[in-house]
Amino acid sequence: MKKLLLSTLFFLAGFQLFAQTYTPTAANLAARKTFSDERFGLFIHWGPFSIPGSGEWVMNDRKLTVKNYTLLENFFNPVDFDAAKWVSMAKNAGMKYITLITRHHDGFSMWDTKYSDFNIMNTPYKKDVVKMMADECHKQGIKLNLYYSLLDWRREDYPHETGRTGQSSGRKGKGDYASYLQFMKNQLTELLTNYGEIGAIWFDGHWDQTAPEGQADRSSRIDWKYDEIYSLIHKLQPQCLIGNNHHLSPLPGEDFQMFERDLPGENKSGLSFQEASNQLPVETCETINGSWGFNLSDTSCKTPAELVHYLAKAAGLGTNLLLNIGPMPNGDIQQEFKDRLAFMGGWLKTYGASIYATKAGYLKPQEWGCTTQKGNKIFVHVFKGDKEISLPNFPSKKIIKAYFLKNSVAVKTELKNGTATISASYDYNEPDNVVVLEVTK
Repeated sequence: MKKLLLSTLFFLAGFQLFAQTYTPTAANLAARKTFSDERFGLFIHWGPFSIPGSGEWVMNDRKLTVKNYTLLENFFNPVDFDAAKWVSMAKNAGMKYITLITRHHDGFSMWDTKYSDFNIMNTPYKKDVVKMMADECHKQGIKLNLYYSLLDWRREDYPHETGRTGQSSGRKGKGDYASYLQFMKNQLTELLTNYGEIGAIWFDGHWDQTAPEGQADRSSRIDWKYDEIYSLIHKLQPQCLIGNNHHLSPLPGEDFQMFERDLPGENKSGLSFQEASNQLPVETCETINGSWGFNLSDTSCKTPAELVHYLAKAAGLGTNLLLNIGPMPNGDIQQEFKDRLAFMGGWLKTYGASIYATKAGYLKPQEWGCTTQKGNKIFVHVFKGDKEISLPNFPSKKIIKAYFLKNSVAVKTELKNGTATISASYDYNEPDNVVVLEVTK
């Protein structure tokens, strides 16, 4: 217990809290430390939107009305869904938490909610998916985080007049944010009251009320009243972390920062205008193929090596990777995803020490790979390059020991004029040759 407390205090010293309207509890601060140490999680995009096989934005993309989209409720019957298999798959992949879609932009609730008729209990399946996942996560000892959409393409009281999306849904009423806010509070209260301990609430949709992507104006067209939403969550479960995919710097009351399809410091996707926080834990989310929800036409899966590199580079930047799958409508998961998750799990059994509970490497990711650090160990992740790898501005004056993490075989090193040089024969059939440098602090 003393070691855990001390490690938490040291962690918090590095994550100096920014001015905010609430004081995080000790449990919340400890949860931030644990979350940052976990490094790898599973994102699950699943719901009636999976049925057409065109991704989770099918209602918006095909300009489907609420009336017509609601028909999908009659077809959602995932008879092959098995919560135990899903959770075991995540654990075997080396993942430490699961972030489950509870309500996406289409407004469908994956649990037994009293506040919307468009929910899992009114499908032929008639079973509470969130409950089954929560029960299994608690049973198998893995954290469950819940994704919740701030925007809604279905409800009349959502301020759809000012929204950037969902304009073809056929709504004729006038938005009433006070009513919609109460609806969200009611649903969040259900999720944080009826399903045991929840690790985090993962918000999405803020950007629906901002200028189009790529424009400088990132201000919202409505007041989301996050102070009320966040206060409710922290009141119901003080340890529960809050993140918001708003593509901005963290707002008061948020407990971690997130990036979408980008590593911190990048903006390859055109979504990441924010700078990485040096105050809060950071997470980035990415897909295995090019889609979040099940997509029949998307066969562009990333290779196992590419996924390992992404995880290592994320850790090298002090960031978690939330890797997504889009299960099929029947509740099964396509084999390409299963194979890649199994590969990641096998890789982490050997190399997990270089990922879990590490901090960002002293070097930013390089062409040849990246570095991570833990205690007096610097892990050098070599993806490609020459036999000699140079590490300029080396943060220690002495290398005590150098060896491959995989088999403890010694590696030749030289430290001269502040530059460490590693000389070794790398196996480039391996996606990542990890060299451990034990140094004086």
